[in-house]
Amino acid sequence: MSTHLVVGAGPVGSATARLLAERGEDVAVATRTTATARPLDGIRRLHLDAADPDALTAAATGAAVLYNCANPPYHRWPETWPALAAALLTAAERTGAVLATVSNLYGYGAVEGPMSPATPLRPNSAKGEVRAAMWREALAAHEAGRVRVTEVRGSDYLAPDAVSALDSRAFGRALAGRTVQVLGDPDATHSWTAPEDTARLLVAVGTDERAWGRAWHVPSNAPRSQRQVITELCAAAGRPAVRVTRVPGPVLALLGLVNPVIRSAKETAYQFERPFVIDDSATREVFGLEPKPWAEMLSEIAESSGV
Repeated sequence: MSTHLVVGAGPVGSATARLLAERGEDVAVATRTTATARPLDGIRRLHLDAADPDALTAAATGAAVLYNCANPPYHRWPETWPALAAALLTAAERTGAVLATVSNLYGYGAVEGPMSPATPLRPNSAKGEVRAAMWREALAAHEAGRVRVTEVRGSDYLAPDAVSALDSRAFGRALAGRTVQVLGDPDATHSWTAPEDTARLLVAVGTDERAWGRAWHVPSNAPRSQRQVITELCAAAGRPAVRVTRVPGPVLALLGLVNPVIRSAKETAYQFERPFVIDDSATREVFGLEPKPWAEMLSEIAESSGV
């Protein structure tokens, strides 16, 4: 049995903690608040500010792996992530823990064709710049021999409790037979990732030295457009298909005036205007991981919506 520290208790952090606990590991989850909606029986809880390197170092002392599953407010990434990322890297260096980070595909920017871990990081948004900088700094420290790091990157999450482009609001409207409005082109193909698959890969790479010093893509199902996701969800729930349209530009602009999250999402809207597809072949080949079955993902969403 070894000790593991998970920073963040969102869908991925909670799933990671449970997987580790099921393996018989000693697991602690650190969050800024003591409240969480997700039960984590048998797992220690720590209340701390992970952006404080001294507090985080104290919590991580003795840990084999430090998992970065933090999720700062979406519209405040440029202000919040740098200090948090620096503290995580410092704590890993001071304690000798492997730093395993959950990231996304923003750092690649707008690309042609599927994105693999070998795709150059050429961000075209402030959020992408933040994510790319985090990995470059961590990788530089790894290559200098100061720390061991790895990173897992998934696409937009698709799950009942995920904060994503398609969320409980969209699911509820679809299963109630109402029109669903989406960001961008409803027919642009897009990869979708299950939070549990992210957690499974994170647990795998944290303790496997083959993974260190590299980024890995989370196994994800075949890409589907937002219209396809909604249509297939309705079919899985035994409901008729509904209309799926794009949010009109003027409406999106007005919403952005009062909602900082929507306003900040405009810079990554390119992801839904063209194919946005993940290449996870290296992960499947090295770790033998497959994505959660698509039908099971849809079934869980339908059940959580009361269907």
